[in-house]
Amino acid sequence: MTKSLEEVNQSVATEHKKTGFRKILAFLGPAYLVSVGYMDPGNWATDIAGGSQFGYTLVWVLLMSNLMALLLQSLSARLGIVTQRDLAQASRETYSKFINYILYFLAEIAIAACDLAEVLGMAIGINLLFGIPLFEGVLITVLDTFLLLFLINKGIRKMEAFIIVLVAIIGLSFIFEMIFAQPEVPKILAGLIPSIPNSAALYIAIGIIGATVMPHNLYLHSSLVQTRKFDRSPAGIKQALKYNLIDSTIALNLAFFVNAAILILAAATFHKNGMFEVAEIQDAHQFLEPLLGTKWAPILFAVALIAAGQSSTVTGTLAGQIVMEGYLHLRIQPWVRRILTRLIAIVPALIVISIYGESVTGKLLILSQVILSLQLGFAIIPLIHFVSDKSKMNGFHISKTTQAVSWIIAAIIVSLNAKLVYDEITTWLATSEHPAIIWFTVVPLAFGFLALLLYIIVKPFIARAKSNIENHSPHHLKLQYVQKEIYNKKNIAISVDFSKADEAALNNAFELGGINAQYTLIHIVETVGALMYGGNIADHETTIDGKLLLEYKDMLSQKGFKIETELGFGKPNTVIPNIVNQGNFDVLVMGTHGHTGLKDILFGTTVDKLRHKISIPLLIVK
Repeated sequence: MTKSLEEVNQSVATEHKKTGFRKILAFLGPAYLVSVGYMDPGNWATDIAGGSQFGYTLVWVLLMSNLMALLLQSLSARLGIVTQRDLAQASRETYSKFINYILYFLAEIAIAACDLAEVLGMAIGINLLFGIPLFEGVLITVLDTFLLLFLINKGIRKMEAFIIVLVAIIGLSFIFEMIFAQPEVPKILAGLIPSIPNSAALYIAIGIIGATVMPHNLYLHSSLVQTRKFDRSPAGIKQALKYNLIDSTIALNLAFFVNAAILILAAATFHKNGMFEVAEIQDAHQFLEPLLGTKWAPILFAVALIAAGQSSTVTGTLAGQIVMEGYLHLRIQPWVRRILTRLIAIVPALIVISIYGESVTGKLLILSQVILSLQLGFAIIPLIHFVSDKSKMNGFHISKTTQAVSWIIAAIIVSLNAKLVYDEITTWLATSEHPAIIWFTVVPLAFGFLALLLYIIVKPFIARAKSNIENHSPHHLKLQYVQKEIYNKKNIAISVDFSKADEAALNNAFELGGINAQYTLIHIVETVGALMYGGNIADHETTIDGKLLLEYKDMLSQKGFKIETELGFGKPNTVIPNIVNQGNFDVLVMGTHGHTGLKDILFGTTVDKLRHKISIPLLIVK
């Protein structure tokens, strides 16, 4: 099985930490890398716009977004810890190749939108602090490619330490900003009461949700938790889930503090002074000194902005690597991946800045966050399906209550996005000189994405229901046994596949060994996942086959036979000989099984290859 972020997978040991504090400390880290995505420059743009236009009114949106993020990130961490799959890998195993290509494309768009915000944010920070023009500042951001390569080579703990230092810089900067701004606490508390004044507030609110609950963070978190090496027993997994929830709670609440501080800062300075149209980060920086009466306010603001852009660009790159490897099973050099991601973000930024100037960067940042929000449903819905699936989660699936809350969150986000898309298309149709172009391009595209969303919602439910009714072969068999008095074999291997052919294979084996022989039932899981990941696969068919093999064992043991079982994974003509040659068997018995094509373990090349690989007699029965 290809491991997620293979170069750092299980690179942090947690088993030998003696004290509880040291144990928790060993698990802390992944959520901090995730949290920087919740305080990137895109958040700044939406928070400043929300605070300046609507004062403290939208504080409740930040709180709601933070609670949504905490639940969704905990689900993402659960998926990675329990299944050892990231969200992209789990999607690849569940959906068809065509659907996965579309989901990959959408995930890449979200990462490019996120990277666009990081590029603009860092360039603005460099411009504000050092006076370097924005165009040149955007070009300078290419250099952080080498920083990521340096950090990843030093190990995940060094990268986490670097990110935590940047997060501390951001947090300390805004503690001082709050001291300078002296916000009105009663109005902040009033802002916790939900309200949406108008459609402009809705647009900003959706941008805040998109900037807070970031889709690429769901891919990232499910991978980063796999950097911890821990006891894979049920107790060990339960402990890992607990410590990662603590990690997520601390890190995401810090992110909430930063976001709330930016919005409150904008409300306490700009909105309070009647400056309702401050949406540009540059304007916010310019007005801070005269409004707050200290030169440190704009300096701290710029430093925090650079720290936010630099930290989030590192994690955005990791998310891009996870998405590409998970969906496409394609691994390219990290520096190539980084440059490609950065160019996708830089090119549109340079074009827009060249044509419209620096005054539109705020609108571009907010647009990037709305794009993130529009993509959220395509990441959240598969995630909820996966962590609700008993067969995938091996007993660690989420409760019915958590499922209900998760689906409510998904419904809120999708509903808000649907209204936004409807409003935007309606506006375009009303104001466009050529509405036919929109009718034949944008409208069909919107309906296409709606159909895709409905498909990924419904498909797992249908697949689960269908698998409960009718599995891949006739499993509910009533086998009849005939015993004869000719016994000379003591250790017999029997290949079974839960078809009617098993009856003939078992009866012939019992003729050879009788009631006193030792029998080993061998079944090979031949799914695509099993072929790729071997024994690490945990798909529905593997779970069902394991249960059926145990049912055979119980049924035959009750009849007095001595039964053992072996569940193999991959190609039968390779796996069966390995199992047989490692055991001390006298004979291998196989029936004429009902499978065809790749699953035919009797005809074609399977038997021809198998019989040359084993050193014991092979009995084929019909």
